[in-house]
Amino acid sequence: MIVYGHRGAKGEAPENTLAGFRHAYRQGINHFELDLVLSKDGKPVIIHDLSVDRTTWQTGDVHDFTAAELAEMDARRNTTAWPRKAGVPALETFLDEFPDLEHVQLEVKKDGRQRLNILCNRIIEIIQRRSLYSRVVVTSSDSWFLREVRRRDRKVAIGLVSDKKFPRPVNAAARLHCDYLCLNWRICTQAMVEDAHRRDMKVSTWTVNRIHDMLSLEGMGVDSIITDFPTSTRMFFDNRARNRLQLANNASREPSPAS
Repeated sequence: MIVYGHRGAKGEAPENTLAGFRHAYRQGINHFELDLVLSKDGKPVIIHDLSVDRTTWQTGDVHDFTAAELAEMDARRNTTAWPRKAGVPALETFLDEFPDLEHVQLEVKKDGRQRLNILCNRIIEIIQRRSLYSRVVVTSSDSWFLREVRRRDRKVAIGLVSDKKFPRPVNAAARLHCDYLCLNWRICTQAMVEDAHRRDMKVSTWTVNRIHDMLSLEGMGVDSIITDFPTSTRMFFDNRARNRLQLANNASREPSPAS
């Protein structure tokens, strides 16, 4: 089971901050989901909301601040307690610090068309310049944005984010020629997963924080889960794999019954 850290490690450190990504990365997490919004000076920055109100002690829309101003903010408001200040980072700062990540889901929220158009160009430029085709997928619930990504560069992987059963998300993703279907785990069914796999789409589910639900989704055949607690989740699956290996080794050493 592939484990993605949700907004870095939302349940363990301030969300969408370098501190959170570092925390999870040091514990062996190499897959992340993060959110992108356009700054005043046209840079993709990592923040979930279109405003800074919820996660910082300032107010205003993200597009009213430059990337440098956002980086100097304190993004520890209404999030997991953390001892040191953590700002709103730019996407390129994140990529510079973690050049060897295995895979990242870059989610783009609905926004004004003009800003989304610029953000689309910036993201694709970064993917092309850094040769990230195999290591990122651009996801969104905005079908217009996903079509624009695909129109600009057909090699960039895209994924539809959906939290509704109707209209059928698998069909909607197939019409967009998506590579990923990113489902709210509560609407995910085995039939959906099998249908998506038949159409060559990977299924990633969010936000899954209970082991019981993770195991249920694993049984349905989902490819990955996105969780607020990536380090403890990874520990569970790693321990399970070690226990299974130990049982297999023990079984292979047991003498065969006498014939």
